[in-house]
Amino acid sequence: MNMILHGVEAPNIIHTNTLAENLADIQEKDRYDVVLANPPFGGKERAEVQQNFPIKTGETASLFLQHFIKILKAGGKAGVVIKNTFLSNTDNASIALRKELLQNCNLHTVLDLPGGTFTGAGVKTVVLFFEKGKPTQKVWFYQLNLDRNLGKTNPLNEKDLAEFVELFEQRRNAVEGPVTENSWNIDARKVAELAEADLSVKNPNTPEEAPLRQPQEILSAIKALDDESAEILNSISELI
Repeated sequence: MNMILHGVEAPNIIHTNTLAENLADIQEKDRYDVVLANPPFGGKERAEVQQNFPIKTGETASLFLQHFIKILKAGGKAGVVIKNTFLSNTDNASIALRKELLQNCNLHTVLDLPGGTFTGAGVKTVVLFFEKGKPTQKVWFYQLNLDRNLGKTNPLNEKDLAEFVELFEQRRNAVEGPVTENSWNIDARKVAELAEADLSVKNPNTPEEAPLRQPQEILSAIKALDDESAEILNSISELI
């Protein structure tokens, strides 16, 4: 109905499983300049479907990410939503896929979103922005921090993303992105050399939490406060 309202009365829609297509069969004529996608999370694919991909995994989103990279033209650009755990998962498939992204694509930006932006139950997601055909040098992270909880009745809006969009424009065609309280850069070449190629979101601009005190130190502080309270109460009693 939405397509009809926008003038597309006879859309060419094919009902198929995209992941059933063997990546080796994709030709240049099948590729695209831009891919924008929000693949399903948490799904599992059968072993025969996994055979269509060089990096074998049952995780649906990881298979889709391989598909998106394959169908991009050289120089093609992508924006893909994925669970933030993809950036740090230690399974072989996730590590191999992260290295594929860093070595064969320019993963220039990662937008870290609050829980509940795209999924329920507060699941955290990120948006990967990358360009196919050249290795990543610097990854610019932007952590979107909001003072409210997101959900179906309280969705993300343009105003929430205003700062990110402004800084993203500064990031365009630059080696590094702007550094703020909510944004930072990492050297992707060093990450790619690490065994696990960990890209987890760790904002270096967030103040470190105070170290936990030892139990004896806490008890001593409580006793000091009790003594001070008793002294104050005695002073008050003398005035009455």
